[in-house]
Amino acid sequence: MIIDKNTDQKLRNQILTYHISNVLTDRERAKLLGLPEGCRIRENAKIISPENLKCGKNVWIGEGAILDASGGLEIGDNTQIGTYALIWTHTSRYQAISGETNISKDKIIRKPTKIGKNCFIGGPSVIYPGVTIGDCVTVLPMSVVNKDVSTNSTVGGSPIGKLKDLERRVEGLERMVEELEKKIERLNGQKIPEGKIK
Repeated sequence: MIIDKNTDQKLRNQILTYHISNVLTDRERAKLLGLPEGCRIRENAKIISPENLKCGKNVWIGEGAILDASGGLEIGDNTQIGTYALIWTHTSRYQAISGETNISKDKIIRKPTKIGKNCFIGGPSVIYPGVTIGDCVTVLPMSVVNKDVSTNSTVGGSPIGKLKDLERRVEGLERMVEELEKKIERLNGQKIPEGKIK
């Protein structure tokens, strides 16, 4: 069994800090947790290994979000992390399936995760370890981001996909509406029996 008194004391201090932070405002909580100017963090949100977090200015972190920075986490300026979002930089899957939980840390894999500036991460989405999300990205709520996302993208789903198909469907619907509007204009002034617009 792993016994690490330094880790236990560090964890105890972190628990006490979060306990105290429950009576603070979002901005006071962010300051207490060492986040930069303009940041806000809602209650019950947690940062694992905050010493490995590189956080930009004016970042908003929603209620109940978990930011795992143990493998290195970077979040750019003006990014919003939705409520109950889970952002991971490590996986203990191999530790668990090899039967080494609480015995050895050798099979824990850590990978740096990066979220660019001006991003919106809808909660409760999950960001996998080692993923890089570019600037100005929207991740729709309840998504699983298991691969890199390029700048100026909107992604969603489980696992994620780009929303080009959705954009094409919207464009098709807009064309249909335009055609219907033209037909109505042609029929303008005539009494149109219900269900007979063609």
